[in-house]
Amino acid sequence: MSRAFVALVGRPNVGKSTLFNRLVGERISVVDDAPGTTRDRIQAPVEWGGISFTLVDTGGIEPLETLRDRSQTPLAESSRDFVYEIRQQAETAIADADVILFVADAQSGLTAIDEAVADILRKQIGLRGRSGKAVPPVLVVASKAEAQGPKAAAMELYGLGLGEVFAVSGIQGDGTGDLLDAIVAAIRAQRAGQAPDVEDESVRIALVGRPNVGKSSLFNALVGEPRVIVSDVPGTTRDAIDTVIDFEERTAPPEGAPKPASWATGHLVDTAGMRKRGAIEPGVEKFSVLRSMKALSRADVGLLLIDAHDGITAQDEHIAGYILDEAKSVVLLVNKWDMVESAERVARIAKHKEGWGMLTEKMERFLEVARERFNFMAYSPIMFMSAKTGFRVQQVLPTALRANEARSFRVATSDVMRIVREASEKHAAPTRGGRRLKIYFASQVGINPPTFVLNVNDTQLAHFSYRRFIENRIRDEFGFLGTPMNIIFKGHSERG
Repeated sequence: MSRAFVALVGRPNVGKSTLFNRLVGERISVVDDAPGTTRDRIQAPVEWGGISFTLVDTGGIEPLETLRDRSQTPLAESSRDFVYEIRQQAETAIADADVILFVADAQSGLTAIDEAVADILRKQIGLRGRSGKAVPPVLVVASKAEAQGPKAAAMELYGLGLGEVFAVSGIQGDGTGDLLDAIVAAIRAQRAGQAPDVEDESVRIALVGRPNVGKSSLFNALVGEPRVIVSDVPGTTRDAIDTVIDFEERTAPPEGAPKPASWATGHLVDTAGMRKRGAIEPGVEKFSVLRSMKALSRADVGLLLIDAHDGITAQDEHIAGYILDEAKSVVLLVNKWDMVESAERVARIAKHKEGWGMLTEKMERFLEVARERFNFMAYSPIMFMSAKTGFRVQQVLPTALRANEARSFRVATSDVMRIVREASEKHAAPTRGGRRLKIYFASQVGINPPTFVLNVNDTQLAHFSYRRFIENRIRDEFGFLGTPMNIIFKGHSERG
């Protein structure tokens, strides 16, 4: 089951970002006394009571009268031009959230704007209910409750009729444990009321990347028809477009490449471009990061598109980090290669026996930089292509399907033990304080992603570099193309 999304909503300057940082356990959202500091939606994973969920911070919601006269907004002057865009982002978060935290300021008490925002919240929830979607539970949070007075004043928030009120302090952490318990209980109750998931073995492949890197063009090329709008305007795609396609009908394995066993129908998902934080500009709402993240969390394989003309950017690396955090398989696609080399040049490239294609000098130089920038996922294949001209498009799905197969591949325990033994012979196990790491037993204990557990005498002796060494030895023999791998060292008594 996919990870639940919990959205923090409320009027500006009620302490949403401070509470967000407290619940996440890391200073991620920018906190400032100026209302409206948070503009776009920021999300981070949280784990509590055995439940993992994604917490989403949003900008303050403004009532309609403020939208008509932006001079009336309490927002900082630098954010006043974005009142409508900020509200759109918050409403999108409400529309997609599994649990909603309505945050109000306990020190200032219930205000007319709080009541107006509560009305907006009720309207959005009503729209979800009428559309047949599950209605999310609402927890009211009385923020900034550092003293007994504000805690008592928080009780008036029950008058909103939205749900139970929790008095918390994002600065000191008071009450956050009870709030997290309530969030987890709400998620569990919601899942308990759902019908059991129908097992869907079809692969889900998500196209992700920055705006205007060619995701929609590739999506249409893979689907075989103009399913989504393609435009030079970044952010044209605002939602995750999910289409069921027949992989065998749409493309064939490249010459010399094995036909994936999972070749069948599956889901191909085009997502909105993921821009860096704080990048909202006037005009069209250019991205829906929340929906892109939900699409990625439900996918098996992420196709990360990179603009060959622009080169690799810091945001490309951030998105790759999102894929890694979700433990998804990944294929890096360097798109728009036709803008780097002429069609005549790439047409003369001879096909390699494995179907990858020979590399030109420019490709080799780009590949060298890409390997260095994406060294944290060195296992991912890198393909040069052009969705516009069709150059190597036919190789994309077969490669993605092979990466998906690697997610469920199992290695026999005898082979794991042999690899570990041979690795120990080639590279002496690390020592510390005169003690040497001893591996008593090793086996694969899970898939999606592949997970290996090594029982050792002392986990403190298991250095990160040795974990990487063992992983590379397993990959050398079994590949695990484009797929992350977990190597876990578990303590085991020498006597036992």
